[in-house]
Amino acid sequence: MKKNALLTLPSNGTTQPSLVEFTLETSNREFAELKQLVKRQGLLEKQPAYYTSRIVMLAALLVASLVALCFVHLFWFQLLDAVFMAFVFAQIGLLSHEAGHRQMFHRSWKHDLVGLVGGNLLIGMSYAWWMDKHNRHHSNPNQVDMDPDIEIPFLEFTGKEDLDQIGSFRRFLVKHQAVIFIPALMTVSTGLQTNSFKFLLANKCKFYALEWTLLLTHAALYLALIFLNMNIWQGIVFIVVNQALTGFYLGAVFAPNHKGMPVLDKDDKVGFLYRQVVTSRNIYANPIVDFVYGGLNYQIEHHLFPSMPRNKLKRAQRLVKDFCRERNIPYHETHILESFREILTHLYHIGAPLRKAA
Repeated sequence: MKKNALLTLPSNGTTQPSLVEFTLETSNREFAELKQLVKRQGLLEKQPAYYTSRIVMLAALLVASLVALCFVHLFWFQLLDAVFMAFVFAQIGLLSHEAGHRQMFHRSWKHDLVGLVGGNLLIGMSYAWWMDKHNRHHSNPNQVDMDPDIEIPFLEFTGKEDLDQIGSFRRFLVKHQAVIFIPALMTVSTGLQTNSFKFLLANKCKFYALEWTLLLTHAALYLALIFLNMNIWQGIVFIVVNQALTGFYLGAVFAPNHKGMPVLDKDDKVGFLYRQVVTSRNIYANPIVDFVYGGLNYQIEHHLFPSMPRNKLKRAQRLVKDFCRERNIPYHETHILESFREILTHLYHIGAPLRKAA
């Protein structure tokens, strides 16, 4: 059955059309063609040596952070270590994300091992919860009632909710959400951990007992290492700084991926290629951006080919951009600061009716 649809893209100063009309059959046929191009280039082949080196590097950075925590008892230095540890935790989180997508090795159990150790033990995030949430996001990016990533507590990202029906406290937050959004990123880490516990309390997963054991071990070791090496007030400050910056880093990496991009209604029937491309935003690449974003600056390519290893995304981008240009498919790529301007502008416009009514 053929289904036509229209999507409005953000104004990005390019010569691409702001509207795209497409069909379900055409989208799926073209994706099959694109996938064959990618496979012929060997871009979906696993990269065990590359990922083993990254695991070793992050393990060394984490050990260095823990050594500093345990043996350098200067509070100003420990606060610097809290910042450094936040960077390491976020990088481990990005690596665990790649394990969930089976990007690294040829054996599934190795991905599960990386996800459980990196997620549950090292950063306190349930591997099963993340897999459940993130797989639903990838299947339905920016789709109302389908994508959990646009169901953010208290805020409104879709522009499709009846704001007259929400409570007064949430009305206040949505009214000012463009201002609230960036500080709110600092709660991402604690949100991941809280939702992990909630998920395991409500669901039986594959590694249920092991997940609980690793999460509780993480909490015990994290608190013990901090409070054995500083007094209670210093420890609290360390935790606040560390968790806030871990959350901010993760949130700042994930937010530009889709926030402020077109939102689909629940019943929209959109082919895979168009759905993944038009709801995603890329960040212009360079070696530093690639490292900081963990490859997620190639969000379009990642959504088209979730199992593609990080070190193959740059090559894939050339193919995907050319493919989209030849077929007049809008491909949105921008700078880091511009991505946040687009997000905040989107949030500002959603809250505008509430500000006018005030």
